[in-house]
Amino acid sequence: PPPPPPPPPLFFFTQKTPSEILSGLVGSEMCIRDRNIHEYQAKDLFRKFNVATSEGKVFENENDAEEYAKSLDVEEYVVKAQIHAGGRGKGGGVKLVKTPEEVREMVKSMLGMTLVTHQTGPEGKLVNKVYVEAASNIKKEYYLSFVTDRATEKNVIIASPEGGVDIEKVAEETPEKLLTQPIDPVVGIQPFHIRKIGYFLGFDKGQVKQLGPLIQGMYNLFVETDCSLVEVNPLIVTDKDEVKALDAKINFDDNAEFR
Repeated sequence: PPPPPPPPPLFFFTQKTPSEILSGLVGSEMCIRDRNIHEYQAKDLFRKFNVATSEGKVFENENDAEEYAKSLDVEEYVVKAQIHAGGRGKGGGVKLVKTPEEVREMVKSMLGMTLVTHQTGPEGKLVNKVYVEAASNIKKEYYLSFVTDRATEKNVIIASPEGGVDIEKVAEETPEKLLTQPIDPVVGIQPFHIRKIGYFLGFDKGQVKQLGPLIQGMYNLFVETDCSLVEVNPLIVTDKDEVKALDAKINFDDNAEFR
């Protein structure tokens, strides 16, 4: 008689497109299971894990915000309303100002306002905290994130030269502008991952050198704190060729809440 067939593999790995992976982030199951935090909290974690980002601080009154702005040796400041929703800029929740006095007035006007964006619904969300940071002179914007692809049971890096925009729209309309890089959980981030992503984004050698610790820091944060999403949109290169995270979004899997 013929020999018995070989046993099936333990895991079936399938190749998913960037749009399929990203669509899972907005599905109902993910929304129920995930817990997110404010931008200022995400950036505090970025600093803890050595992910380059702008200097900033959160405030609940305009006087402290003005004093902090005076301590920063910069020409411009960004004032950001802190709510759990995207689209803050279009809703009037992100403003660029030039003096500490303008920081004070902008913080005062934002605190207590109801911010309406495409993600809040018509009822909007109340602003109780405002984040003030040093403004950056942006030369180019990119997209970078870590997510978990449950189909392949691997963490995945998603990168794009199109940053500061709706990444789901990029995935749908121009999928060739998205790179997905699975990460083997046994070996983690490897130098070839950094080179591949840097080449795809069009970075030069100096920028790739900065990209390495930033990606490693994001990965360490993703794994060590039980994240389901660590997203930088946009990742920027400044006029001084500095590579850093301009915005930050972190979601945690609530299955790890007991930790």
